[in-house]
Amino acid sequence: MPYALTQASRSEALRLCLLCTVPNLAQGPVIRRPLAVRLAAAVDSNAWACRSLDRLREKYGPGPVLVTLLWRKGLVLLSAEDVHRVLGGTGAAFTAANKEKVAALSHFEPNGVLITADGAREGRRRFNEAALDHPAAEHRFQDAFLAAITEEARPLRAYGDLTWKKFHEVYQRIVRRVVFGDTARSDERITELRDKLRADGNWFMLHRRRHRLREELFVRSRRYLDLPEPGGLARAVRATPATPATAGTDPVAQMQHWFFAFDAAPIGAYLALGLLARHPRQAARARTDHAYLKACVLESQRLWPTSLAILRDTTEETRWPGGRTVPAGTAVIFYSSYFHRDARHLPYADRFEPEIWLDGRADADWTIAPFSRGPAECPGRNIVLFTSATLLAELLGRDWRVTSSHRLGPDRLLPRTVDHTSLRLAADSRPVSG
Repeated sequence: MPYALTQASRSEALRLCLLCTVPNLAQGPVIRRPLAVRLAAAVDSNAWACRSLDRLREKYGPGPVLVTLLWRKGLVLLSAEDVHRVLGGTGAAFTAANKEKVAALSHFEPNGVLITADGAREGRRRFNEAALDHPAAEHRFQDAFLAAITEEARPLRAYGDLTWKKFHEVYQRIVRRVVFGDTARSDERITELRDKLRADGNWFMLHRRRHRLREELFVRSRRYLDLPEPGGLARAVRATPATPATAGTDPVAQMQHWFFAFDAAPIGAYLALGLLARHPRQAARARTDHAYLKACVLESQRLWPTSLAILRDTTEETRWPGGRTVPAGTAVIFYSSYFHRDARHLPYADRFEPEIWLDGRADADWTIAPFSRGPAECPGRNIVLFTSATLLAELLGRDWRVTSSHRLGPDRLLPRTVDHTSLRLAADSRPVSG
């Protein structure tokens, strides 16, 4: 049934700004700020944001609400129908090259496909899909990735306790080997450069461009691509032929996006390990079922999305059901936690239920989008899931228990906001039998 697009009042817009926008900006849209993450978890900021969005929906109905958030107007989505319309229409009426996203990511990947809005986008997308073997379930170099992950997991298996710092350090070595090849294993400088530029991106256009750092990052990246026998995804890049359709694609720029985007993966993987430590039934199945273990990683990212919001911009004046139009350049906002944890729509909203990723429920629901949806869906999704699940499979040879104050058990509803940086786990000294 058609519904009207409505305009939020100034007080409602201010409330959204304070409860949704400010906490997300404080935590870091590009790279997380640990102190802000800790504070957000302490007050469960996502729960406050979701209640604010619920109020809008109760007052105005399921139609999108037009608000003025900080520096410009945005359209806040509140219904599954509009989510499908926007994510499915990316590349036509809506662009993934949202103004704020471009300002943030151009600090380190100015020619990356995600922030390409003009005619070059299609060619860059095709190049990414070819190099990443999207949408194939397995990458052609998966055996090499498996060997790297298994080797790097050894020190983690030996630890009696596990912290985010230890887990993240190991995962970063894996990321360097998967993206650039084994020779990049110890190249901590390339990770340091990326993260410095990502920290600049947290400030969008307010931080000056550090061109010298970006050039150093690109030079170091290109060295791995130019090796006589490159490894990792660099090898796939070299094997991807240039075609008229991919003309104008800078391979190193696309690799920077993979290098950046991969860094959200350890958050989801580490939280999945914490969930499995408190859910023995699911952990028992995950030890013997790799597909189920991937589902556990996806479920972790549903519960606590690493992309705090999915943003699009309208590319033209867009007419919404009910007859009202919004001008070109309007931001369209999909608040991930709101849709992923909508208890009115999802009976399992606040529970750990990996089965939804195997029985079709999650795939059929466009409001569940940890890797986005539609034409801009992450083409590296299957590589990320394989990497995280394979690493966790190595660790699940031991029983783990949560030793910090995180409420991750099945005895209560899971919190909307969680601090992965302070999650601590301890391993049983005996390996799991069978």
